[in-house]
Amino acid sequence: MRFRNFRVEERWGYWVVVFDRAGASAAPNVLSLDALAELQAIVEAVERREDIAAVILAGAEGKGFIAGADLREVHRLAPREALAFSRYGQWLFHRIERARSLFIAAIDGYCMGGGLDLALACDLRYATARSVFAHPGARLGLITGWGGTARLPRAIGQAEALYLLLTAERISAAEALRLGLIHCLAEGDVLVFACQRAEAATRMDPRALARLKELLGVTTSAHSGRGFRELFLPGFM
Repeated sequence: MRFRNFRVEERWGYWVVVFDRAGASAAPNVLSLDALAELQAIVEAVERREDIAAVILAGAEGKGFIAGADLREVHRLAPREALAFSRYGQWLFHRIERARSLFIAAIDGYCMGGGLDLALACDLRYATARSVFAHPGARLGLITGWGGTARLPRAIGQAEALYLLLTAERISAAEALRLGLIHCLAEGDVLVFACQRAEAATRMDPRALARLKELLGVTTSAHSGRGFRELFLPGFM
């Protein structure tokens, strides 16, 4: 498969999906409508393959993981378009969260805003020591609209999530690990580390993994309904 914004490498039993934003050689990765559409195509391709145990999401070297949504694109949207953009991201990230395959976020660098929402939709999150996490929406006049207000409290607790969302402060990878936002700090190449975990997943019973994800999803879905109805509203609305 060929995409403008992603490189997809199929390995034995799992995929490595690297986000490399088209037309921006040195700019950070951000999620545009075009990138979301390509990510949807990748998710749908995975859903058709029962032999794919895991999918690793990573950013291209030097571009971080994902710095958020494409704000220049967001601020050009009319109110109804912005609402549709928010709901599209919610729907897509929910599909990732409920996918049969494991989704693993391999984070190196900036993981902010919509990028953090995407990482939170993944089952496992690994990061390098130099990674930085934040939900900067309050500082930018935005409310995160892709599930962050529901998933962040589930990951780190209500009080800590409220603090991060209201202050828009950046936190280090070490602090993210302490809070439970990530599962492990990788020594060396985080993508190599994530591949080792994906390879381990290929040796497990795929039906058991899928069932575990389904059961855990049922136990948390009752608490997330209000959070997923949030809006991603630019400040001019």
